[in-house]
Amino acid sequence: MFKKILAAIIFIAIMSFHSYGQRVAIIDVSDILENMDEYKSAQMELDKVAKQWRQSIMKEQDKIKAMYNEYEAESVLMTEDMKKKKEDAIIAKEKEVRELQRGYFGAKGELFQKRQELVQPIEDKVFSAITNYAEDRGFDVVLDKSSGPGVLFVNEKYDKTADIKKKLGIK
Repeated sequence: MFKKILAAIIFIAIMSFHSYGQRVAIIDVSDILENMDEYKSAQMELDKVAKQWRQSIMKEQDKIKAMYNEYEAESVLMTEDMKKKKEDAIIAKEKEVRELQRGYFGAKGELFQKRQELVQPIEDKVFSAITNYAEDRGFDVVLDKSSGPGVLFVNEKYDKTADIKKKLGIK
């Protein structure tokens, strides 16, 4: 029994000694990115492209509505075969627009690729600065307080966002 208690005390002592030595920094990556001019420019470019694509899709959807309205107006005069052809044309156009939308905004669509092209290098630059900062200052763990509910409280003395901004030349 004594050996088990002694082993537990030693284990707790080792764990508390080990965790005591870890250094932690907190960074607000969103704050850093939102204050970078190149990030703002990239976001504006993405918004501009996305707006153009949304307008293009809306035009195509308007064409579908026009096709449907024409179908409804003329359906009384059509044969079953003509109705079927019109319905098939409308369905095909809807499918075409869905594919266009998926091509622009899908998980691996053009917007995703454009974002990778414009924003990824900026994010890489920030993460590189964070990594270098952590290595230079001897931090063992760096947490991002902007990335969700994982960080519920941060003592401001651990928040190193300003240091990273300074390292990147951001005001």
